[in-house]
Amino acid sequence: MPYLAQIFLYPIKSLDGVAVTQATILPSGALQHDREFAIVDQQGKVVNGKRTAAVHQIRASFDLVARTVDLNCEGTEQPTKFHLDHERSQLAAWLSDYFGFTVYLIQNTEMGFPDDTASPGPTLISTATLQTVTNWFPGLMLSNVRQRFRTNLEIADTAAFWEDQLFGRADIPVRFQIGEVQLDGINPCQRCIVPVRDPMTGQPMADFQKTFTQQRQATLPDWTEPTRFNHFYRLAVNTRLPAAEAGKDLHVDDQIHQSVGTLNFNPESGAGG
Repeated sequence: MPYLAQIFLYPIKSLDGVAVTQATILPSGALQHDREFAIVDQQGKVVNGKRTAAVHQIRASFDLVARTVDLNCEGTEQPTKFHLDHERSQLAAWLSDYFGFTVYLIQNTEMGFPDDTASPGPTLISTATLQTVTNWFPGLMLSNVRQRFRTNLEIADTAAFWEDQLFGRADIPVRFQIGEVQLDGINPCQRCIVPVRDPMTGQPMADFQKTFTQQRQATLPDWTEPTRFNHFYRLAVNTRLPAAEAGKDLHVDDQIHQSVGTLNFNPESGAGG
């Protein structure tokens, strides 16, 4: 039976994530503390990995209970600690010095700052999928690929691309359940330039997108809806959550024990051609 193996939150959009054992659903359907903050410039434009590779060399370590973040640059030893609520101006000053232009930290406790505001629920992928993608790129490790794709929920005990059955035709969500929480799978997530780059250094990998696209098309499983792939640079699933799920918690080890529609729970089933 597939189960929730890992939960990752990204408290400051584009910076490092933090693994947690449970996450609370907000009324918007987003996970509490995920992309709660975003870095913006003086014009209000987001400073993220799509805009600059410099974000990849910022190391961030979060303590969500204490509401603190430790920041340092890759390769340096001494981090600086900031309180996310009480020292936001000092945190912004550190980031401004790093980027070389003035930035601010903005907060949204209702939905965070997801890339897909129409589907602000957690993104979902299987560990087997991440391992398969890792195998496409000799020299990469699973942890590196996991950091490249920055997904919230990771599902274990499945075949690769199992999650590709969690969306159907456009405007037809697929309802599934993790523990006590119901989710609607919406679409395969369109990727940007971020996975092309090393998550620690920002250095791009030659032909990453080309290789990924070719392999993704070649291994597209029989159970997926092919009309959702206008291109094959897509991985993981975007979700929405019914309003009634607000306040519920997802927990590591929660099973996917109920579904509406047909989900293939056989971990031995492989991807089709």
